[in-house]
Formats: sequence, structure tokens, C-alpha cells
Amino acid sequence: MATMDKPAYTPMIMQYLSVKEQAQDAFLFFRLGDFYEMFFDDAIQASRELDITLTGREGGGKERIPMCGVPYHSAEGYISRLIEKGFKVAICEQVEDPAAAKGVVRREIVRVVTPGTVMETKSLEGKSNNFMVAVAQSDRVYGLAACDLSTGELYVTSFADSLQLLVDEINVYLPSEIVGDEQLIEALRQQPNQWNRPVVYTHRLPMAQERLAEQYGEAALRELPVIRQRAVSLLTGYLEDTQKRSLGHVRTIRVYEPTQFMILDPFTRRNLELVETVQDRSKKGSLLWLLDQTQTAMGGRLLRRWIDKPLLNLAQIEERLEAVEQLYNDYILREDLRAELKEIYDLERLVGRVAYGNANGRDLIALKTSLQRVPELTERCGVSGSATLQRLVHELDGCGDLAELIDTVLVDEPPVSIREGNLIRSGYDDYLDQLRSASTGGKQWLAELERREREATGIRSLKIGYNKVFGYYLEVTKANLTQLPEGRYERKQTLANAERFVTPELKEKERLILEAEDKMVDLEYQRFIELRDHLAAHLHRLQRLAEVIATIDVYQSLAAVSAQHRFARPEMTDGYDLVIAEGRHPVVEAVLESRSFIANATSLSKDEAAMLLITGPNMAGKSTYMRQVALICILAQIGCFVPARSAVIPLTDRIFTRIGAADDLIGGQSTFMVEMKDIQVMTEKATPRSLIIIDELGRGTSTAEGMAIAQAVIEFVHREIGCKALVSTHFHELAHLEQSLSSLANASMAVKESGDDVTFLRKLVPGAASSSYGIYCARLAGLPEQIIGRAYELLHAAAVPLDEAAATSEASGRVPDDAARETKEWYGAPDGRAAAATVSTAEAGSSEVVQLSMFGMETAAPAPKSKKTVQAELVAEQLRQLDLFNLTPMQAMQWLNDMKKKLAESAH
Repeated sequence: MATMDKPAYTPMIMQYLSVKEQAQDAFLFFRLGDFYEMFFDDAIQASRELDITLTGREGGGKERIPMCGVPYHSAEGYISRLIEKGFKVAICEQVEDPAAAKGVVRREIVRVVTPGTVMETKSLEGKSNNFMVAVAQSDRVYGLAACDLSTGELYVTSFADSLQLLVDEINVYLPSEIVGDEQLIEALRQQPNQWNRPVVYTHRLPMAQERLAEQYGEAALRELPVIRQRAVSLLTGYLEDTQKRSLGHVRTIRVYEPTQFMILDPFTRRNLELVETVQDRSKKGSLLWLLDQTQTAMGGRLLRRWIDKPLLNLAQIEERLEAVEQLYNDYILREDLRAELKEIYDLERLVGRVAYGNANGRDLIALKTSLQRVPELTERCGVSGSATLQRLVHELDGCGDLAELIDTVLVDEPPVSIREGNLIRSGYDDYLDQLRSASTGGKQWLAELERREREATGIRSLKIGYNKVFGYYLEVTKANLTQLPEGRYERKQTLANAERFVTPELKEKERLILEAEDKMVDLEYQRFIELRDHLAAHLHRLQRLAEVIATIDVYQSLAAVSAQHRFARPEMTDGYDLVIAEGRHPVVEAVLESRSFIANATSLSKDEAAMLLITGPNMAGKSTYMRQVALICILAQIGCFVPARSAVIPLTDRIFTRIGAADDLIGGQSTFMVEMKDIQVMTEKATPRSLIIIDELGRGTSTAEGMAIAQAVIEFVHREIGCKALVSTHFHELAHLEQSLSSLANASMAVKESGDDVTFLRKLVPGAASSSYGIYCARLAGLPEQIIGRAYELLHAAAVPLDEAAATSEASGRVPDDAARETKEWYGAPDGRAAAATVSTAEAGSSEVVQLSMFGMETAAPAPKSKKTVQAELVAEQLRQLDLFNLTPMQAMQWLNDMKKKLAESAH
């Protein structure tokens, strides 16, 4: 804001500037009458961001002050738009009765709305959390606290000596706002686009220890290490400063250790499309989309958290699987639970609104309706036969007394505003009933007065009306004014076609009626606040109940999906071997719908093959197969059945994936560099209990170097890490590694060739593939035949000289130069023949590089084909593909003429 001569301003503008000093990083919505006004730079920027008119007003200075405003009754929509763009909004209200004010009405900031503290339902997605995160640092230890203010959830953890682990964990929560220690905040700000959404960063200091203890209790804080306690302090202090009200629903600190859950870095989450797709970042097409048949919003949010954090505790996994199995096998029970859950509202956010003090009558009726469904829900779980479900509802507090109280106090259909009256049920408050009787009696008296006046005057159109400005009145059309007796009626208002009058009797009755109605509204508001405050004292009960209902909802959702898609219960082990019979990709299969999905087996064992080297053509299903293995492991560890005929799944501590090409343009990194960084993380963090998936290892650089790196990585994973791994490659020459690496086996995607037709069978079979069918895939993509023909010509022409060179080199006993010798030793050919990807010619000064076969030559190379022969073969191939039955005679003649020209050209 530009520096101004503040003493020159009016008292109201001076007050605005004083309040603005408290909210320098936010738009200040300054309440003036029925509008929230903004001034100076706020007004200029807000008019641009909200597309509203920029005006000005006199404020005592030399120039008009820029000003814009929004109506207070529609401010929520404008605030939401600013929040979505990553801004903060400070709301400044009148906190003094204007009638009692001496001078300018006192105003204060009553709340600061930020991206991480949104409470308005319209701004929140039902089945997604809106987390904000606080981060703290002490030496090389990092603390993290994540809170969804709308639900009251608060999670806390910490990491030793790893900023990257902290970043990965933040990514799980996808926060809209991050607060914390200044140095750490600045370090996170430098992370390139980690959160996939606009994020507001704020650095601040911890709150007072005494206030922190008041919020959570001394006992809870004593159990927290210092770094975690600091993170909680940073978060809670920020919430208290911005919200300026009770945080009664944020009382429970849920502590967890990173080692309790499978670690999935951001790249793996994205590659496996766990909660959103890579293509358009939408839920549809993700694993969450498939699994989400939850009936409640809180169940949907819990399901997402389960997917984000697969378990590493065998007992907890088995507990979940037991509940899912019971519901899987009992269709009637599952449908009964779904019917009850469907009628339950979002208890977590209703509780948050009650604690926050902005729950209205309809919110409390929704709460009552939800609580009334609990007895039936718990009864069905109690007799379900599932030990897990029975434990879940055993001695569960259904909060029936709260539902009964709401039903006693509130009418069934209250208005939206709690200041309009018509909230409290008759019979609850005697004095309120008396006021209602007086109001009702007064209105009956008015109706009787209207009847009497019509009879006395003979004016049948005479009527009694009411408005807020003039109160009650008698209205007579101008055509009937002559029929009114003189002296009895006092003119109140003149309209175009009528006159409005009052009488002393009507004025007296009006006073009594309006007094009763004003008292009624005030008393109803008072009784409603008492009810809401009573519910706020029982938030912990409601939150516990909401947690149980959400868990039941997730169980039924997993069971429903498993039954619908013919999933099987996995056998969970603490061992090493991973064995899947007829495994399927759950999402791809669901998208295919009526078309069949080709199932594939997987066997990765310590004694046989722990690593598969998968070759084969593009589009044959390699990537889909590798993803499905990872997804099956994740499904099993969240407690869901898996898409397979049977499966033995070991606990997997971490899954690494490198799938798909992606440049990091902002970071200045190529696809190959991004791949190498991913590989570096794998080599550093993987353990024998991990699963590594690499698609097309070694792409993005020269053939020789890519092949060298690919083999080196494979050997490192095999010898140094010893974990289960699936690696796909187009370097068919690497198939020889099966002979030197005892735990590696070759596999390929089966292909059926019939003449010139190629069919991808999408079936994984033992052994290496001989071709990638890249040119065939190019034809399927629609490349012009001229390009396809030329590609085949170059392929045939290139294959022969390379094979001849290899044979010549071996026959002559040519000794490779130093570079070639190093490459030869690196690859370690088992039979001692030339196994290097490239060797240089022995002639001094020659720069020619010769491509060799990976395994050397077993037989003499075929004679090279002439250009004429190659052209003839291409013509013959096109002839075989010609659809004679769908050609017109003219088209056939044209084709023959074209082929004749091509053959003539090849003869020259």
C-alpha cells in the first residue's frame, strides 16, 4: 500500500488503515452497512481478481480513494473465488451497536479465511480433505502436523535426516497451505510443483506452551517428541490467530510413525494413478474411482487415506480382510448397511460446524437424522458374524440422547437463517409458546378487523397489509375513497392506485404484535444457541461415532467392489515370495467393461526368479502388466480383495516405479535425467522387501550407453538390493543376463504372426522376445505408407552390414580398442565372444563405430539384399494386404499402375 498522510483521512478511513495493519497479507473485507468494502490497493487488486467495478470515495485526502465492495449476504461466493486463487481474506465486522456508539462504530477482524481454513460447505469437496500442514525443523530432524479444520482431524509425525521424506509426506496430504519455521518454509518453496495445486506459504513462531496445553492437555503433549510438539504448536497457533474462536473439535492428536505404512513417493502415486489420472488429474480412471462405492462423504475421505497409506502390520491387514470377506459373502447384509449409510450425512463436517459456531437449524436436523440411523447400523454389524465389525460397534456410543434432544427442541424443517424465527418446536419453552399465542391471536384480531371494516364501509376490496417501513395498514383503492367515514382514518402512504391508512386501534395492536414477534425471534435464537452449545460439549462422542461409521462404509465399499469384479482374498505373508494366479489390472478391466481382459500369472520368489526382464512389442501390455502387480500389492495391504484367481502377497515396505516419459522443463531436466534421478532414489532407498518397477529402462540416450546403464542397474538391483523387480526393455540383447544372474528370468508378451498380420495376445510367456514390432505399431498409428515402406527398407538394409561387420570382426580376431574393451568387460559375455554394444574399428584414425550383436554370431550372415529385391518384397507385402473385395475396378487399376511405377524406379 502506498504511503499516505494518515492524519488527513476521515475517522472511518483511519480505522480501516488501523485494522489493515493486522492483515497485511490478506484482502480486508471491511463491513459498512450491507456491504464489505475494500480500499486502496486491496480494492484495485480485488476488482481485477473478482471482475467487479472499481469506484472511489472521498476520504479526507487530496485524491479519491480506490474502493470496491460486495454485498455481505453474497460474500461467501466472492471469498471462495479469492481462496481458490490462493489469497487470504480477513473479515472485519462491527462489534458494537451503532445506536450506542460514540463516534465511529468499533470494528474488529473476526476471522481470517485462508485456503487451509475454509469451513464453508460450498467451497469444500465432499469426499476430499482440505489439509493444511505445519512443518518444523531442529538440526536434521523434521516434524510435520497436518490438519483438516473442517473435520477436526490432526495427524503428526516426524522424519530423521531426510528433507525428501518430509516432502514426500507433504505430498500425501496435498495441502492448500503450509506454515512453519521460516528457513524450512523457504526450502519447501523452492521445491518444483510438488503439490499439484496453489499453495500459500506462511512462516510463523510457535504459540505459548501454556495455551497449547489448554488445547490438548499436558498428558498428550508429554508423549510427543520436541520436534512433533513444535509442529503442533506452529499449526495450532496459526489456527487460533486466524480463526479467533474455539477449536473445540481439534482436540485429538493422532500420532503415527512413517514405518507403519508402505512408502509411495509422488512419482509412484502418479504412475500408478492411485487417486487421480496422469492424463487430466481427474478421479475417474484412478484406483480410488474404482474402489469408491462409499455412501458417505466421510467414508470416501477415509478410503482415500487408506489408499494413500497401505498398512505394514499383518494383523491389521488381516482384520480388515476379515470384515471385507464377511460383507463379500453376505449380499443382504452388505445392501442393508448401504441403505442405512446412504441416509447418513457428513458427520465429521457437521461436528466441525457445530464446534465452529456456524451450524444452522438444517445442519442440526441433518445431525439428528444421521444419529437416528445408528441403532440399526450397529445392530446389523453386531450380528454380522464378523469379529472385526462386532468389535467396531461393541459398546459404541450412538449419541441417541443428542438426537432426542435435537428432535425435542427443533422443528422438522427449520429455515436457513437462525435469526428468522420458526426454529423451536411448540411445547419446548412455555414463555415462547405464550408469545406465539399472542402473535397468533393478534393476527386473528387483524383478520377480524379487516372483516369489520369491510362491513362498516361497504368496501369489499379493503384489506390489511404489512411492510417493514410502515408496519400494519388499511389499504383502500382510490375509486372507493369517498366511502370512507371522515375523521376515523389517518393517511399513512399514497400509492398510484390506492391510499393506505392507520387507525389508533390498529397502531396499538401493531405495537403488541411486533413486540411479541421480536421477543419470539430473540428467544428462539437464544434457545438454538443453547442447543448448539450443548452439542459442542459432546463433540468427542460425535467424532468417535463418525470415525466408526466411516470405517464401516469403507469395508462395505471394498466388499461391494470385490464382489462386483470377482476379486479374491489374498493370502498375506511376512515372507518374500509373491505369487499371483491369473492377475488382472483392476482399473483397465473395469474400463473395458464387456470386453475381456487377459489375465497373467506372476511368480517372484527368492529361490527361483525374483526379477523378470520383460521384452516384447509396444502396445502388447508390458506396462499394464507391471502396474497390475503393484496395484495388487497395494490393494492387499489396504485390506481389499485383489483381481486374481488367487494371490500370495508378502508385505512390501516400498514400491518404486519408473513408468512413462516425462521431461522436467522447469527444472531443466530431460526425460533421461528424470529417469536417472528416479533410479538413484531406488538404489538408495530400496530394501529386500521392496518392489521395483522400471518400464523401458535405459531409453533417452544412445543405444550403447542406454544398454550399458540398463544392464548395470539390473545387476545392482539383483546383487546389491535383492528385492523383487519387474523391468521392461526394448534392448533384446540383454536377454543373456538370464545366464549370469541366477534370480533373473526372461519373459515377454506373446505375439501371434499370421502372414503380415500381427496380433498382440497380451499374455506373459517365458523367454525373450525377438522383435519390438515398432514399425508395425507405427502403421497402426496411421503413419503414411511411404514412411512405413522406407522404414522397412532401412531396417533390412541396416541389419545386414551390422551382422557382417560382427562376423568379420570375430573371424579376423580384431582386438577392440580400450573403450570397446571396457564395454566388453562391463557386459561380461559368458562365452567370451564380443558382447559389447559398440566397438571402434582397429584402424588408426578411424572414427567409424560398428554395432555388434549382443551374443556374437552363431551362423554366417545372409547375403545382403539389393534395393530391387527390397522394393519387390515391399510391393509383395502390400499386395498381400490388398482388400480385393472392397476395391472398385478403377481403384484396382490405379493401384497396379502405382506398383508398376515403383518397380520401374527400383530397376534404375
